Amino acid sequence: MLFNSLDFAVFLPIVFILYWYIVHRSLNLQNLVLVIVSYVFYAWWDYRFLALIAISTLIDFFVAKALKKEDKQKRRAYLLVLSLLVNLGMLAFFKYYNFFIDSWVDAWQMFGIHMQTSTLNIILPVGISFYTFQTLSYTIDVYRKKIEPTHSLVQFAAFVSFFPQLVAGPIERASHLLPQFNKKRIFNFEMAMSGFYLIIWGLFKKVVIADNCAFFVNQIFDGATGYSSAELFLGALLFGFQIYGDFSGYSDIAIGVARLFGFSLMTNFSFPYFSRDIAEFWRRWHISLSTWFRDYLYIPLGGSRGNRLKQLRNVFIVFLVSGFWHGANWTFIIWGTVHALLFLPLLLAKRNRIHVDTTRMSYAQIPKLLLTFILVTLAWIFFRADTVTIAWQFLIDIFSFNGVGLDVFVKSSKTILFSLIILTSILILLVFEGWAVQHNKKEVVLSKYTAILITLLICFMGVFKNPSDFIYFQF
Repeated sequence: MLFNSLDFAVFLPIVFILYWYIVHRSLNLQNLVLVIVSYVFYAWWDYRFLALIAISTLIDFFVAKALKKEDKQKRRAYLLVLSLLVNLGMLAFFKYYNFFIDSWVDAWQMFGIHMQTSTLNIILPVGISFYTFQTLSYTIDVYRKKIEPTHSLVQFAAFVSFFPQLVAGPIERASHLLPQFNKKRIFNFEMAMSGFYLIIWGLFKKVVIADNCAFFVNQIFDGATGYSSAELFLGALLFGFQIYGDFSGYSDIAIGVARLFGFSLMTNFSFPYFSRDIAEFWRRWHISLSTWFRDYLYIPLGGSRGNRLKQLRNVFIVFLVSGFWHGANWTFIIWGTVHALLFLPLLLAKRNRIHVDTTRMSYAQIPKLLLTFILVTLAWIFFRADTVTIAWQFLIDIFSFNGVGLDVFVKSSKTILFSLIILTSILILLVFEGWAVQHNKKEVVLSKYTAILITLLICFMGVFKNPSDFIYFQF
């Protein structure tokens, strides 16, 4: 079920009324309702894969309870390995099986050996990377004795399947979200209104910015020959705004919907296109994933401890795994490698933490901001292209400077209209987020009147015919 669909527009009020007006006197009933509606929400896409969520839930619930009772370290390690094998095993099979088979065949073909094999027609369960990492963090934290396991299967099931963030995050930690299912929730009007405004802002980023940008992005990337260097660069630029509007828009809607039900989710984006270097970009972009890799991969590997060679190794491992997490394609691995290489000079110069204040900045830092934005934009080409070969040719054609024509944007009244909508919406985005950055806000805060304005823009400029999936559903 898509946030930008009529189905969800009907689903949400029904759940809201049921939750706050019918079962509001019982915490257990509220949690049970959240589990049921979350499973319905997911089943709207494909009910068959509900079994995977149920398996992850049951395995990690009982593993955590066993970890609590077990004192012997060796047995505790076996229990953790069980959780890792089940969760990562399902993730690897559904997401990476065909990739490994195809890569194996291609590797042998380099030596002139042609192997006959076939791959399975495997459907990738939507959101599997997100809920797998969320439930894994629970068992790992219980294993590390950082949190106590819950004794309520319903509460844990609600934590794993919580529908606002089930399929595209934020990837919540059990230490933050799980205790909220154990506390009596009283409707808070101010919290609900802030959530409502955040939903409006998220919809603006999705249906006005992202989906309008897609009109040009798909044309340029799906047929990247015959376009001028300027058109190709603008295509990459628009994809940068498309993926940001799409993914951060989803996160805003998820956080806003959670607030309607009395829950607080972590901030997942903190105005990443106002970053002054790549290190700061990754402190602002997909925060729930970058901090997950920091806590469960980077630090266990040694983090910034040890000699410089080990530090470089750890950084490259994290970026490569991050790229691979995004998809079973060499383009994502190259994308991760590019970011590792961009991060490398900062690490060597010990300047990777000079911008830890992710809000306040001066106008004198605009050149750094623009340089970081351009580097991120060029890296996005690998993320969007279907193959590494296409991505390289795309870059070559950009830097061939073969013309500044913008025919694709002005060839008809329709493309001119889309161009004006995109330009207007991006300017609105930058103005609102720039104001938030300068005033140390963690999110864009709409007033009643700006919310009305944004709603009107959504109605008149948004794309609603055949609503598109969110990009990160594929991960």
